[in-house]
Amino acid sequence: MALRIEDYGLIGDMHTAALVGIDGSIDWLCLPRFDSPACFANLLGTEENGRWRIAPTGDAVATTRRYRPSTLVLETEFETADGVVRLIDCMAVRASNPRIVRIVEGVRGTVSMSVRLNPRFDYGKTAPWILARDQAVSAGAGPEAVELRADVPITSQDRCLEADFSVSAGERICFVLTGYRSWEEPPPPIDALDAVAETEAWWRAWSGRSTYKGAWKDEVERSLITLKALTYAPTGGLVAAPTTSLPEFLGGVRNWDYRYCWIRDAALALDALMSAGYVEEATHWRDWVIRAVAGDPEDLQIMYGIAGERRLDEYELGWLAGYEGSAPVRVGNAASGQLQLDVYGELADAIYRARRLGMTAVAAALDPTQSFVLWLERHWREPDDGIWEVRGPRRQFVHSKVMAWVAADRVVKMLQESGYKGAMDELLRMRDDIHEEVCRNGFDAERNTFTQYYGSTQLDAALLLIPQVGFLPATDPRVAGTVEAIQRELVHDGFVMRYIPDKDAADGLPPGEGAFLACSFWLVNDLAMLGRLEEAQVLFDRLLSLRNDLGLFAEEYDQAHQRLIGNFPQAFTHLTFIASAMALSEAADARASTAPDR
Repeated sequence: MALRIEDYGLIGDMHTAALVGIDGSIDWLCLPRFDSPACFANLLGTEENGRWRIAPTGDAVATTRRYRPSTLVLETEFETADGVVRLIDCMAVRASNPRIVRIVEGVRGTVSMSVRLNPRFDYGKTAPWILARDQAVSAGAGPEAVELRADVPITSQDRCLEADFSVSAGERICFVLTGYRSWEEPPPPIDALDAVAETEAWWRAWSGRSTYKGAWKDEVERSLITLKALTYAPTGGLVAAPTTSLPEFLGGVRNWDYRYCWIRDAALALDALMSAGYVEEATHWRDWVIRAVAGDPEDLQIMYGIAGERRLDEYELGWLAGYEGSAPVRVGNAASGQLQLDVYGELADAIYRARRLGMTAVAAALDPTQSFVLWLERHWREPDDGIWEVRGPRRQFVHSKVMAWVAADRVVKMLQESGYKGAMDELLRMRDDIHEEVCRNGFDAERNTFTQYYGSTQLDAALLLIPQVGFLPATDPRVAGTVEAIQRELVHDGFVMRYIPDKDAADGLPPGEGAFLACSFWLVNDLAMLGRLEEAQVLFDRLLSLRNDLGLFAEEYDQAHQRLIGNFPQAFTHLTFIASAMALSEAADARASTAPDR
């Protein structure tokens, strides 16, 4: 059985990533890319679906772990009755093949250790062939294979690789698992100790480039490292998470594949990266977005594959029981074919922000953005599937209309700044028409709040973005009314729910989910904009306390069971955390600068 989600740490090489449990077990790994089939899938099934565990043979009386400062090198210490042993885990910065390096280091006494590695390819379905040669053992099935090299003898039994050994203070026992194509020869071996040192130095150098000066510097650094680890280096694409089907509700069906790149993350990612001085990473992400969305505006998708792939066909893996019985386990994401009008606004906003943030302009960016908005001019009045990718009927979602307004507004501003006089009148008219319609049809005057969709009594946490995207100023009474209504009706056990999935919601799925953490960070930002800094700070501190001991956020928080749920670690949560840290820092600075001298 898999561990609690918060009991996992992340290691990665900017091509793929693995989840390492506090018990020393790697329970999730896809090779060679984030979106490849998993060869360790214990996270979503059982040990028979693949994992790699290195741990003391006896019980550990205490376990602690940490990342080496400013790196993605993970250290886990096990204390047993016989001594203390340290497990060092990382993925070597990739030159060619993916490599996981694991080093067992004796700290005190002599500790008996056990290694159990059972690779299972195609998401845990296929047991491999095993081939021992020289000091290495290879296992493979279909197109993928892995080779294990170790400092201790490895035996094979029932298609599992095993070793038992003891380690004393000062000793180091090294293991290197290398992925390769099954029809090729394994690549030459590497020195494990050198690989860890080089990986640590690489991450320290990367973190040292940060120019972030705001509050919560260490916490922001950890989130930035996580975002870098979730970036596919060859293209610059940022995956939403390295996992699929970690549930939004334990035992439920809200289990989705997040190993893809959402356009919705673009503007937030650009802000986060640029605010910390990572211009190269922001530029690569911006360029990925521009390449991915090329084509007919009608074919714009909300998400793409890590190299810009459009076909993300969704299917189920019936042989996996799901995380704590949360089935089905899904691969692919059918929401990629949904109509979500807000994505046009997010695209235009990202390109506009890139220009305002001082990134080198790309001539290829403005023209397609104009064509997308001209298409939107003909279609913005249509119902859509909305930001939450509901599986119910299409609605006239207020957030979608607000983001359609953002698309027109940002293109108008870009054209004005470029001195272009083209279809300005049509764009200005469209911007005004959307604004007027939303304020007329999407606002409940009796309750003084915007609603989820036209004619609905439901609220939606995405309405918190209205002042943040500039649709209305925070000083507008309708904004304050919406914030108060959301606090009154959508806050459950101290956290903001996306919406209440009932018969009035456009959900199309059984009720039940945790608190989507980004929504609470949106409320932090709104409270800061409204000048309610103390209230914003309290909520921010509560959210910050939900990170696991390694500083990682999941997608959601289950208030009933007081634990993290959803895909992990979640880029969108880390992005909204950084945005809130920046907003609170700036608001506090602004308040201090206007305070009267004593």
